[in-house]
Amino acid sequence: MSKLHISPTPHIHQAGSSTRRIMLDVIIALLPAAVAGVVIFGIGALWTILTCVAAAVASEFLFDLCTHKKETVSDLSAVVTGLLLALNLSTNVPLWQCALGSVFAMVIVKGCFGGLGKNLVNPAIAARVFLLLAFTTTVAGGAAPLTDLTATATPLTTINQGAEAAKSISVSNLFLGNYGGAIGETCTIALLLGFGYLVARRVIQWYVPVSFVGTVFVCAFLFGGFDAGFALREILAGGLLLGAIFMATDYVTTPNTGVGRVAFCVGAGILTWLIRQYGGYPEGVSIAILTMNLLTPFLSDIFKRKTLGGVK
Repeated sequence: MSKLHISPTPHIHQAGSSTRRIMLDVIIALLPAAVAGVVIFGIGALWTILTCVAAAVASEFLFDLCTHKKETVSDLSAVVTGLLLALNLSTNVPLWQCALGSVFAMVIVKGCFGGLGKNLVNPAIAARVFLLLAFTTTVAGGAAPLTDLTATATPLTTINQGAEAAKSISVSNLFLGNYGGAIGETCTIALLLGFGYLVARRVIQWYVPVSFVGTVFVCAFLFGGFDAGFALREILAGGLLLGAIFMATDYVTTPNTGVGRVAFCVGAGILTWLIRQYGGYPEGVSIAILTMNLLTPFLSDIFKRKTLGGVK
């Protein structure tokens, strides 16, 4: 028994894989979106990112120290959580609120539930929803890019008014990120680069985020007058790609089978569409993923693999 090594999830049966290696891959995949965010929104985006990451790392270190637990900062999961939270916020959010969100993510959502591999919901998503509910005025909506400081409404707000209103939104701007929003959600090209890297590194399966995005596209197409242009704008605007690629693929808070993960993403996609169309907020990705996180144990049980020779 002394030769057995016990570690938290994710348990990946792949040569050279470890929690630290996976987290490093996620950080690398997030860098294009982070750099694009700083270019689009300015130095304020960099301060937001540094604040969230520093607060996440510091709060996990202090929590481990105060609770006499093994130091876990070195696995880089705190860096990933802080970075994800920052990319889900805009430069309109005061830095102290950013820091508070990171502390909430690391101490309440992750630490109090036992640490990495035991949290029920994605810490970054939970922290973003917490900040949205606690500080709606600053967290809802998004900041304007440096190239258009007079912008007020985000493209998603305009798109959700219907297909006709959506035609005023440039698809090229959606790809380049030249519009208002959260730091890491605007530049589609940067997010797709991160997606390609994670798939190439076999950190995520391509069909998981595609099923999420595809579900929203189908809903927008069917209920948006069978307008492919409207559906395309619906999936490119807002935080859908960021959430689908980096948070709906979380090993811990999503089902442990491929079919279960697809069911998770289809449910999240439907919820995202419903919240966008009928909810009080123009964006519904965070709440949709958080809701499906809570349903993960049930989905894992429904879609669990049957043991060979076991009872069906």
